[in-house]
Amino acid sequence: MNIPSDPAVSGKSSAVEDPLVTPETSPEVDERLTFGSVLREIFETALLAGVIWLIINFATARYVVEGISMEPTLHTGQYLIVNRLAYRFGTPQRGDVIVFDFPGNTNDDYVKRIIGLPGETVTIENGHVYIDGVELDEPYTSSGTPNYQGTWYVPPGSYFVMGDNRPHSSDSRSWGMLDEEYIVGKAWLSYWPPRTWGVIPHYEYQNLP
Repeated sequence: MNIPSDPAVSGKSSAVEDPLVTPETSPEVDERLTFGSVLREIFETALLAGVIWLIINFATARYVVEGISMEPTLHTGQYLIVNRLAYRFGTPQRGDVIVFDFPGNTNDDYVKRIIGLPGETVTIENGHVYIDGVELDEPYTSSGTPNYQGTWYVPPGSYFVMGDNRPHSSDSRSWGMLDEEYIVGKAWLSYWPPRTWGVIPHYEYQNLP
């Protein structure tokens, strides 16, 4: 349709020639533009969600605890988020609770606590654990380390790991050292059941690094 020329603009005879005036559009055009905008918003939202999902799955993994080997720290049926990147920027520390591929069968994943570090000697005697002759303070265990005696040297690139429930744990005492390459990541957060919600406790020893 024709719109009278703007009297404030000299030499203009129609609104089409006046860049300060927006021509009317039909309802059909507005509807198409609105529908296209909605589709674009949906696409952008889905794309952003996909990118966030990829980042989360690259940086973390989710596991459910099966068994009693980490009681009283972790319980069967407890869901965990594991930080895959924790050891990309640092090294595993004594007291860390980690998830790893079992060396004997990489289809199985275990969760244990790091006790011995590379280059150390681990000794178990009368239910007590010693690192290079220094007794380890372990308030997280359920009943100490009964019925085990032995000494193990931890070679470079490996770790000595044990479950907190010592009488009911398959760990380095029975199958040896854990090579670092098998470590999936550091247990970070418990999110289910709701009563277990919180950051996984990693112990810091006062008398040992």
